[in-house]
Amino acid sequence: MDTGVESLREIPIKEITTDTDTRDILAHCRFQGEVNKFDEIVIVDTDAHHMEIESWAAICEYIEDEVQRTMALDHLQNRTGSPPYGLNGDLALRYQDIGGRVPHQAKLGEVVEDTSVHRDVTLIRRAIESFHLDYMVVFPTPMLNLGMHPQFDMEAMLGRAYDKWFCENILPMDPKMKTMLFIPFNDPHAALKTVEELGDHPDVVGFMVTSVRHKPVHHNDYMKVYRAMEETGKPLGFHAGYNWADPSMAQINRFGTMHALSFVWCNVVHMSNWVMNGMPERFPGLDVIWIESGLAWVTWLMQRLDHTYLMRSSEAPMLKKLPSEYMAEMFYTCQPMETDHREALEVTLKMINAKEQLLYASDWPHWDFDAPSVIWDLPMLDDQAKKNILGENALKLFGLDRPAGK
Repeated sequence: MDTGVESLREIPIKEITTDTDTRDILAHCRFQGEVNKFDEIVIVDTDAHHMEIESWAAICEYIEDEVQRTMALDHLQNRTGSPPYGLNGDLALRYQDIGGRVPHQAKLGEVVEDTSVHRDVTLIRRAIESFHLDYMVVFPTPMLNLGMHPQFDMEAMLGRAYDKWFCENILPMDPKMKTMLFIPFNDPHAALKTVEELGDHPDVVGFMVTSVRHKPVHHNDYMKVYRAMEETGKPLGFHAGYNWADPSMAQINRFGTMHALSFVWCNVVHMSNWVMNGMPERFPGLDVIWIESGLAWVTWLMQRLDHTYLMRSSEAPMLKKLPSEYMAEMFYTCQPMETDHREALEVTLKMINAKEQLLYASDWPHWDFDAPSVIWDLPMLDDQAKKNILGENALKLFGLDRPAGK
């Protein structure tokens, strides 16, 4: 019987697996860029990642301590199936793939035939081309949890090995690739040494602290480190992470809830300590970026800190203006961009002075990555604000060369 309803059509289904080519996953992103003529404007991705564990043997060769280097290489060779030497956990990659439904980031197994450059260089280039980027700031992934490692010296040992490996083997391969140095803050001496030794690398555009850690950011041990960073003229970024072992987070039983709260909570704590202990006054020349914790938390914290400060200003004697005024002078990456409540987002963009202080970030290849269109499609921003956020602000902050013709 003819019901007037069209029969179902069989259409090919593109399955994303750990072997799927980056260019196929980002095909729609590439199309959006072509339609919007993204190649005509500057776009800088201030937060992207690679899977450093696929190069763990090469990284371990850079461990300075001979005994630890031997142990690490032996671990890799003889303990098949165990986590990479020194890493504490897998940064919830097995949770983030949603039971195998978003598996791409768990292992980038796509085919790379070009052996003239490191595999990671090819994968990063594929993303750069698909996003229509002029520059991409690349971070590690599982290592972002090293700030909470139970062995105090592990962060410094592996962090310095990674930095040297990345600076020598990956960054020189493509001028569009940049990084913010992994800073081993559990060891202030090692942190200072890292800034002094590698801070002037031409492709290092700043310094990155994994935001989940033991010591507060205003601890006196860090003052020399901040001063050294300030003297380079390069910014400090606090990259959010999760910590399921935190007593306040241990009650959470879903990764989705953890993702919504913990990635934000660590930066809420650090921002509060940074501002209320007068760090912006102590280091006025040190720009600060808050990375991968979205934006919704910022306006809430502005209100809470202002309210408290106006009643108890004696507890923050170094402040010369409202906490919110210091926060409005800092930089924020947009990812994950909370676009579901447009009115709230519009207020947030206004309060953080987004036109001058917001930076585009994709968080590629993680499951909730954002394409440049997340900024370009916002109706409350004018064209110049969109261009600033997508690239002009980062170009100025990082001191990057303007791409030819843009």
